[in-house]
Amino acid sequence: MDNLGEKRAAAKMASRLPVPPSRKRALSDENLEQMARKRSKTTSPDDTMTTVHVAASIATSKPRSVVAAFPKPPVIGRQTLAVIRPKNRNVGVNSAANSAKSRLNVSVPSQPSTTAADKKKRAAWDLKGQVNDMKDKVTTFKSKVQTLSGENARLLTTREQLQRQAEALTSENSKLNQERQTLASKLHTEQHKTATSEKEIARLTELSQKLEVELTALKSLSEDLQGANHSLTLQLKDKEVKLICVQGENTVLQNTARDQSQEIAALKSTIEQRDTQIHTLETERRRLHNMVQELKGNIRVFCRVRPTLSTERTLPASHIGYPANDEKAIILSKIEESHVGREKKEAVKYDFNFDCVFPPSCTQAAIFEEISLLVQSALDGYPVCIFAYGQTGSGKTYTMEGPDDLSMNTMGMIPRAIQQIFQSAEELKTKGWQYKFTASFLEIYNETLRDLLVSRPDKKLEYDIRKVSTSNSSVYVTNLRYVEVSSEEEVNELLQMAKANRSVAKTALNDRSSRSHSVFQLKIEGENLTRDIRTSSVLSLIDLAGSERLDRSLSTGDRLKETQSINTSLSTLGMVITSLCNKDSHIPYRNSKLTYLLQNSLGGNAKVLMFVNISPLEENFAESLNSLRFASKVNECVIGTARANRK
Repeated sequence: MDNLGEKRAAAKMASRLPVPPSRKRALSDENLEQMARKRSKTTSPDDTMTTVHVAASIATSKPRSVVAAFPKPPVIGRQTLAVIRPKNRNVGVNSAANSAKSRLNVSVPSQPSTTAADKKKRAAWDLKGQVNDMKDKVTTFKSKVQTLSGENARLLTTREQLQRQAEALTSENSKLNQERQTLASKLHTEQHKTATSEKEIARLTELSQKLEVELTALKSLSEDLQGANHSLTLQLKDKEVKLICVQGENTVLQNTARDQSQEIAALKSTIEQRDTQIHTLETERRRLHNMVQELKGNIRVFCRVRPTLSTERTLPASHIGYPANDEKAIILSKIEESHVGREKKEAVKYDFNFDCVFPPSCTQAAIFEEISLLVQSALDGYPVCIFAYGQTGSGKTYTMEGPDDLSMNTMGMIPRAIQQIFQSAEELKTKGWQYKFTASFLEIYNETLRDLLVSRPDKKLEYDIRKVSTSNSSVYVTNLRYVEVSSEEEVNELLQMAKANRSVAKTALNDRSSRSHSVFQLKIEGENLTRDIRTSSVLSLIDLAGSERLDRSLSTGDRLKETQSINTSLSTLGMVITSLCNKDSHIPYRNSKLTYLLQNSLGGNAKVLMFVNISPLEENFAESLNSLRFASKVNECVIGTARANRK
C-alpha cells in the first residue's frame, strides 16, 4: 500500500513537470541528417565533419527548441573560396582557408567519453534523476554553443577579410584584363603594320626590279640618243647654213609681201570704188526700170483669152480676131440679123488696144515674163497691185493661181511672183540687202472679210480694216493672221491652205465659180546696212470674183445675193479707178471693202496691172464686150508718177 502511494505521488509530480512532447521539442535523427546534408553543400569536408559531430552530440543531449534558439554559424566552403579566389592568387586564399579550418577543428570539443549508453539507465519513475541528467546536458551544450559562437565571430571576421582581399584581387584582375586587352590591341595594330610593311616591301622590291629594268633600257636609249644627238648636231650645222640662205630669201619675200600689201590696199580701194559704182549703177537701174514702167503706164492692162476646153470644141468661137502686125490689139466681131426680113448684115467690129494681148496659145511663163519687171519693182520699194478681172468662167483663177495639179509649166502668176521675189532677194544679199517677208491671205465674201489661213475660223472674231496710225495711210485687218515667211515653200503651203478654204459654188455659167474676191498680200521690208537704206512695200495679187448677168446666171437665193454683192464691188472698183483718172478730190474707197483695203495699192504711189480675162465662146460675146470696154477705160487712166517707199 505504501509503495502504491509513493508511485502515485511520483506520477503526480511527473505530470506537473513542463516537459514538452518529444514530437515537438526534440530533434529527430531524420531532421539532423537533412540539416547535415544542407550544410555539406556549402561547406568543406572538414567543416562538414565538425558540424555533423556537433549536431550528433546535440541530438543526443538537447531538445530541438534549444538548438533552434541559437544562430547557425556561417560556413565557408571550398566552392565559395573558389568563386572569390582571383587567378594566380591561390596561395593567400588557400592559407586563409586552411587557418580558418584549423581554428574550427581545434575549437570544437571532442565528443564526451561517456555517452548515455555507457551510463546506467535510470528507471522510468526516477524523474528527478532524468531532470538532473538533462540539466547536465544543457550546461554542456551551452558551453559548446558559446565556444561555437566565438568561433563563428572569428570566422565572420575572417570572411570579411577574405572578401576584402577578394575585391582587391578582383579589381587588380580587371586592371590586368584591361592591360591585357590594350596589349592585345597594340599587338593586333603592330601585326597589321607589319603586314602592311611587308606588302610595301614586296611592292617596293617589285618596283625596284622594274626600275632596274627600265634603267637598263634607259641606259640603252641614252646611248642611242647620244648617237642620234651627234647625228642631229651635224644636221643642225647643215640647217644653220641653209637658214642663212633662207633668211636671205625671207628678206626678198618680205619685200615682195610689202609690195603685195600695197597692191592689196590699192585693190581694196578699187573694190570700194567698184562697190560705189555698183551701187550707183543699181540706183540707175532702179531709176531706168521705174522710168520704163512709167512709160508703160502706172496702170497697165493685159488682155488674155482663155483656151477652148475639150467640152467646148463644137461651140462657135470665131468672133475674136488678132491683127497680124499688132500684138496689142484685139477685135470682136458679130454679124447682126435684120429684125424685119432676118437677112444678115455686115459684121460689126469692136477694136480694142491694150498694153499686151495674149491669145489662147500663150503659156503661163510667157505671160509672167511680161509682168516680171513689175514684180521686181516690189523689191525696189514700190507698192504693186496685180488683179484679174472678167466674167465668171473666163480663166481668172487659172491665170492667178494655176490649176489644182500645179507643175512648172502651169503655175499661175502668184506662185511665179513669189518664186521671183525670193530668188531676187537671195541675189541681192551679195550687195548687202536683207529682206523680211510677211504674208496674209483673205477673201471678201458678201462684203465680209474671211481669213483663208485659218482652217476653222472663230465666228466671234471680227475682221475690220483700220489705219495703222493717223500719220500713216497704211491699213491692216484686225484679227487677221499675218505669217512671217522665209522661203518659197512656206508661201506655197499657205497658198494651198487658202485655196482649200476659199468660197466656191456652182452656177449656170460655171460649175466651180469663185464667189468671193481673194486677196494675197506680201509685205516686203528691205534693209541695206552698208548704205543705210530701208525700203517697205506691199505686193498685192488679187483674183476678183467673176461678174455675171442675172438673166444668164439664173441665180437665186444665196447665189443671187452673192452675184449682187460681186457686181456692186466691181462697180465700185470701176468708180474708184475713174475717180483716180479724173483726179477727183474725193475717191470713194469706203464704198467697198475691196477698194478700202487696196486704197494704197491703187493710188498714185502704186503700180497697177489688170488682167482682163475673156471667154473664147461666142455665146459670151456680150460679157466679153463689157469686160473689154471696162478694161479700155482703165487703160486710158493716168494716175501719176509712182514713188518708192525708201528711207
